[in-house]
Amino acid sequence: MGVIYLFSSLPSSELPSYGLWDTLVKKSAHLLEYALLALAYYWALGLNLKKGWLAWLLAVLYAATDEFHQSFTAGRHPSLVDVLVYDNLGAFVSVLLTNRIVKRKQKSGA
Repeated sequence: MGVIYLFSSLPSSELPSYGLWDTLVKKSAHLLEYALLALAYYWALGLNLKKGWLAWLLAVLYAATDEFHQSFTAGRHPSLVDVLVYDNLGAFVSVLLTNRIVKRKQKSGA
């Protein structure tokens, strides 16, 4: 959460530009950072299969607050698309994959 907050605090003039790849790199970063955040929440919840939805929800709620935080940063603006598409998708896929891994381990008795 601290890393996400730090990057959101950077004015747009201080953000690197990746040329033609800029959008791909930055949206992929959204996917990855919220996948990792949801995984961290899920881990903190004991990888309880019934609480995966809560890990996802907490990550998406943090994404919304982060976008609001960006509205106070020079040259940045909040994006509902970032929250509802990229951050949501990253968190959802992370929880989904983690659920599958946990179920496999439970079936194998590990």
